[in-house]
Parts: sequence; structure tokens; C-alpha cells
Amino acid sequence: MTIDLEELYKDLHAHPELSFQETRTAGIAAGYLEDLGFAVHRNIGKTGVVGVLDNGPGPVVMLRADMDALPVKEATGLEYASTAMGVDHEGKDMPVMHACGHDVHVSCLVGAVEVLAAQRDEWQGTLIALFQPAEEWGGGAETMVGDGLYDVVPKPDIVLGQHVAPFPAGWFGIRPGVTMASADSLNITLHGRGGHGSRPETTVDPVLMAAATTVRLQGIVSRELAASDSAVVTVGQIHSGTKNNIIPETATLGLSVRTFSDTTRDKILGSIERIAKGESTSSGAPKDPEIQFEEHFPLTVNDSDATGRVSAAFTAKFGETQIIDPGPVSGSEDVGALAKAAGAPLVFWFLGGAEPALFKEFATTGRLPEDIPSNHSPYFAPVIQPTLARGTEALVTAAREFLATRS
Repeated sequence: MTIDLEELYKDLHAHPELSFQETRTAGIAAGYLEDLGFAVHRNIGKTGVVGVLDNGPGPVVMLRADMDALPVKEATGLEYASTAMGVDHEGKDMPVMHACGHDVHVSCLVGAVEVLAAQRDEWQGTLIALFQPAEEWGGGAETMVGDGLYDVVPKPDIVLGQHVAPFPAGWFGIRPGVTMASADSLNITLHGRGGHGSRPETTVDPVLMAAATTVRLQGIVSRELAASDSAVVTVGQIHSGTKNNIIPETATLGLSVRTFSDTTRDKILGSIERIAKGESTSSGAPKDPEIQFEEHFPLTVNDSDATGRVSAAFTAKFGETQIIDPGPVSGSEDVGALAKAAGAPLVFWFLGGAEPALFKEFATTGRLPEDIPSNHSPYFAPVIQPTLARGTEALVTAAREFLATRS
């Protein structure tokens, strides 16, 4: 059996699916696993798929890939570009695109398990291939764990995974310790008292309240955190009102918070609550604001010893010049939930997916061109090769580092 990873990737890219709706993708992954001799468990965490290849006594190694796409309208112009539509969790029709590279992740994991299955006479232990739903929602990993993942598969001794990123294909970013930020999404509903736009003195204006709150929130990072701390507070949405001459009853702010330590997270969330309540009180609001938390991504923390082993294996395989320390990344992931629930170390790295010609410019300036599309852009399109080949080799190399070698 030889899997054409390029055709698989193009097919997945052209047929993206939103979080917890990845039935087609999951079916494809499960089919490959069954053909390769894995014991397959479907519909774990709604649409999750996990395959187990028992190859004798030895370590249990988990390789993980996420499957879901984003509500983004693709603008790449590729011949295999997505024209798919989907319905989000609020029932809204949305264009759908693999704007974060999860189609790369699935393709590379399929390629890696094919290689590892063919190498069974060289290693022993248990290989787990996990295809996770709803990483973009922030709850896919925990949903799989809560749905009895470790009741049907053994707990891994190591969890390994990767994420494609906009730096040159063939390069890898890997570091011990905090690798990706924790993220919180929350909504603040501010309560006013509505009325006619011509008589604001009879109202409590929640639009003004929202504007003042938004400005004040920007002072948290710049004035309440030490210069050595890193965090991001973004107000991504403001919704209020129905007509120009009506002062509405409420205004809602949608916030995203990124932090690199639990201490900083607690401080920022406390400050957000204090500021929202303070602005409401200052405005004479009839009641306190309501704060509703939505998605939460935990910190992604790589085990130091295990990361050292993978980094050394990558250096030996790909060369020292291809391995970089990207520093803590402000994006977020939920892969750590799989490792935490198993009590296992995590190693998670970044796979370059941009045009390799960027090697020279990056080496000269230390910076990538600003027009390189980032993850979540409607123009995000990793180069197929060597991205798929290197991503497959990386998963195989990391897995073989922990699987026992047959004598």
C-alpha cells in the first residue's frame, strides 16, 4: 500500500469541515488506519478517531493531528481551493477553509503511520495515532478525554505533535518549556438604560460605556504587568444597538486574552472584571456587567528532557541549520490536554510550510517578509513539498526516538 499524500492533502484541503463536524475527514483517516492494520476506535469525542498498533512490549507513543477547519472564505486561487460551506454552532451559514493547516497535519500523520507500520520489524511497543476534532474550538482534546479515550486505548508514555507555520518549509521550530500561550475567549455584556438619541440625559448609554471599557482594557498589559511579562488583550467584537437615533439597553464586548503563565492569566482576568464593573459603576449602570467565558486553551508546555531528545533526533536527521527556537508563541493549542490526562510528557513542534526560497532572506535579515500569509488568513496555503515530506519524516523520527528498537 502506498498512499499518495499530495492527492490526500489536496482532497482534504478542498473538503474542509468545521469543528465537531469532521465526519468525512475522520472517515478517511479511519479507513487508512484499518488498511494499515490498526485497531480503530471511531466517534470518540463526537468525531475523533484513534488507531492502536500493538507491536509487542515497549513504550506507548501517541502521535496526534487535528482535523477541523475554520469559517473563512478561501482567497488563495489554488486549483484545489475550498468552495465549501458549513453551518456553525450558532446555525449560521459560513464559508469553510483549512486556513490553519490541519489538512497538512492529517496528511503527515497518515504518511507517518504508513511508514511506521512498514517498519514494524525494526521497533516494538504500541503506536497510537489520534485524529482530533475541534482544536479551533479549544475543546476537542478534552472532549475526547471526557468521552473515555483512555478507557479504550492505553495511556501514552509520550505525546507528540506538530503544527505547520509560516516559516520556510524544511525548517522546524522546537523549544522546551512554555511553547504556546494559554488563551481565553470571553464576552462582557454591559447594561444601560435605553431611550431616544435626542435625550441622552434620560438614559445610561452602554455604547459610551463599551467605548470607555475598551480603551481602559488596553491599559492592563501596558500599565499593570511588569515589562518582563508577556500577554495580549484584544477586543475583537463590539455589538450594540439597532438604529442611529436609539440608545440601546446593552452593549457586548468580545475579548481574547493570551498569557504565558497562570499567574499572569489570573491577574489579567481579575483586572478585566474590575474594569468592567468600574466603568459600569461610573456610568450609573442599573446592574453589574455579565461576564461569560467561552473557549479556553491551556498553556502548551513541552517536557524539557523529552524535547531535548526530539531536538537532537531532528538535528541528526535534518541538520543543525534547520532547527530553530521560535520562542514562546502567542497562538494557542489544546494538545496538552491529551498529555495531562495521561500524566505523560508532551513534545510539540512547528513545521515550516512557506516557500523554501525564504531561507536566504531569513538568514540575512532574521525576519520574514510581512506579506507571508499567516495561519487563519484566507490566503494561507503551505507549499505542498517539502512540507508534507518533512512533516511525515518528523513524526516518524520523533516516534522512533521513543519506541524501543528491536535487537
